[in-house]
Amino acid sequence: MAEKILVVDDEKEIADLLEVYLKNDGYTVFKFYNGADALHCIEETELDLAVLDIMLPDIDGLKLCQKIRENFYYPVIMLTAKITDGDKITGLTVGADDYITKPFNPLEVVARIKTQLRRYTRYNELAPKKETEMQEYDIRGLLINKDTHKCLLFGKELQLTPIEFSILWYLCERQGSVVPSEELFEAVWGEKYFHNNNTVMAHIGRLREKMQENARHPKFIKTVWGVGYTIEK
Repeated sequence: MAEKILVVDDEKEIADLLEVYLKNDGYTVFKFYNGADALHCIEETELDLAVLDIMLPDIDGLKLCQKIRENFYYPVIMLTAKITDGDKITGLTVGADDYITKPFNPLEVVARIKTQLRRYTRYNELAPKKETEMQEYDIRGLLINKDTHKCLLFGKELQLTPIEFSILWYLCERQGSVVPSEELFEAVWGEKYFHNNNTVMAHIGRLREKMQENARHPKFIKTVWGVGYTIEK
């Protein structure tokens, strides 16, 4: 069955162009030029991914992303005319998975969508288990289960996005070791790491917020400056 993609952009030419490219690739597209109509679609339609322009005339893309994250975990890609680190961190904080800056090549957008869908699908399919493969970790009150994709902290469930779950699981698997930012990015995102990439740092910051960690003295995810991150034994 074709994946269902939500496309929201008040620039009709851009929304129409993305619709053409996505339909040509076999996707079902729900296209809107404003946030209000998109919000109704989000509430009524089972979607697989959303592409949201940040600057919309009524409800901006960040607010739409927040609404999605209240109930759903499918990937969200933000479109923006210009982006600073602050903008990106804000978007990642509300639950965005990726950013694309305008003007863009529609083929790049399609490629990014395919990458996000592959990652999302991987987390929703239960892979065959090996007898020696750990499916659950319990670390000082942090319980994370690979089968159910649930994470509990002192008995309370954390609402993690697939990316956040993947980061935390990867660090738990390597508890006691320092994981370089480059390794973490390439393992979780499946893409080549480039210098000055703040994506990992922003997601770690969001994870710490959800875990109510003290950024200066975290109990779980600790920063090893100049190297990466670790969960101590």
